[in-house]
Parts: sequence; structure tokens; C-alpha cells
Amino acid sequence: MTFTTRFAPSPTGPLHLGHAFSALLAHDMARDAGGTFLLRIDDLDQSRARPEWEQQIYDDLTWLGITWDAPPRRQSNHFADYAATLTQLRARGLTFECQCTRRDIEAAANAPQEGAPLFGPDGRLYPGTCRHLGLSADAATCTRLDMTKAAEVTASFTETGPTHSGLHTLTKEDLRATIGDVVLSRRNMAASYHLSVVLDDVACGVTHVIRGEDLFEATRIHVLLQTLLGIPTPEYHHHTLIRDEAGKRLAKRDDARAIAKYRAEGATPADVRSMVGL
Repeated sequence: MTFTTRFAPSPTGPLHLGHAFSALLAHDMARDAGGTFLLRIDDLDQSRARPEWEQQIYDDLTWLGITWDAPPRRQSNHFADYAATLTQLRARGLTFECQCTRRDIEAAANAPQEGAPLFGPDGRLYPGTCRHLGLSADAATCTRLDMTKAAEVTASFTETGPTHSGLHTLTKEDLRATIGDVVLSRRNMAASYHLSVVLDDVACGVTHVIRGEDLFEATRIHVLLQTLLGIPTPEYHHHTLIRDEAGKRLAKRDDARAIAKYRAEGATPADVRSMVGL
């Protein structure tokens, strides 16, 4: 099996040093293994995606010396694929429609009888308010995975990153208590990140997922979906994050560390590699 990995930025702002580290690391690992490196444009959120940011992704990566081995895959070209899979999960009774707002979820979590609020990879855990209401898709704002049913499968994944290395086995108790009924799609979005990334990776034959450690907890959701859908689970490698002087991870709004800024100031690709510890 050919080592195949990818870099999947969203065209919603400038790439920064954290992106450079992730892209260079994945590219280096693929080339060292004699494998394949792919580029995916995660433009799922069409309200925020911009053509100029997508073009800058290509420009920045090319400047860094990164090459990809197939035309970039753009999520916005595959909304029908996400919808078809969602229909399949609905037909199996693994989803339910939800009309709760974030304010509703916050209020339910802070009710005295609920005890201390809990958080998962998607933030505040959903309290299950709409799970048994039988709402129609027209009346709902999102579709959720019914974790009370989905968590019955047996699943595991291998992690090779520096922080969580080893074999991780999912348990239904953990999935229900610490993840809950995650969103699979919203009324204004074809699919959630969790559903789309799983389908994109299998469509591209990705064997190794290399990404930041901030997504490690979400991997349990992705492996569960892969198992439910009967598709292969890649090997995962979650790398450490590039942080600022205060220890906070970089964000796209932190323009001071944008790759384009370093380019404009005369830095070289070798300088950027040195900045990120490669």
C-alpha cells in the first residue's frame, strides 16, 4: 500500500507558520516514504471561503517547495457525495434531526439538575433534547449522529504522533460520555467537518493522516464514522502545534505570522523551516 497523505487548508484566511509546519511535515514524510502527497481545499463553509485565499494557498505552498501529486480536491465539488452518505446513515436509524440553538444547549447544560457542564471535541456536549422527538428535516437546523446507537460498534486506531502514540480503542461509554450526539450536517452546510473529512480521505486513498494535535480528540469521531460506513481507518500522526510567545496556538487572524508576510520581508523557505523546527 502506497503511503498517501494530504494537507487540507481552508481558504478563509492567510496560511501561517502553523500551516507551514503541518504542510512541510506531511510533505517530507510522504517524500521520505516514496509515497503520495495530496492537497485538498476544505471550502465546506462557502460563506467564508474566498478565491483569493485559495490562490494564496497555492502560492505559499509552491514558494515553500511543496508539490502535490494530483489536482487539488475541492470539497465544494462533492456536496452530493456527503448528502448520499447522510441519507444512508438516516436510513439505518443512526441519526436524528435537531432544532436546538447554541443558546438552548448552553441553557440545558447549566440547569441545576444537570450538574457540571461537560465539553467534548465540538464544545459543549449536546444534552439529547431532540433525540426522541422525530423531527422532520424541514423543521430541523441540523442532523446529529445518535451516539446511543452508533457507539455499539467496536473500533480502534493507531497513533504515531509524539504525544499519544499507541493503539487507541473506542468504548461506547467514552463515546457517549465525552463526545455525544455530534452534528453531521447543518441546514446551511452540506456536511460537518467530521463527516466530510472522513469521506474525502477515503475517496483520495489516504493511508496516513498527519495534522495538529488539537484534532486528536476528534479522531475518535472520525474512526467511529469510518467503522459505521465500512471504510478503512488510516494511521494517524498528530504533531505538536506552533505557538506564540504566550503559548497560544496560532490562528488565521494572527496575520503577523502569515507566510505571505515572511515572504514579503525577504525570508527564504529555509528560514521558515528553521522557524518551525524542521
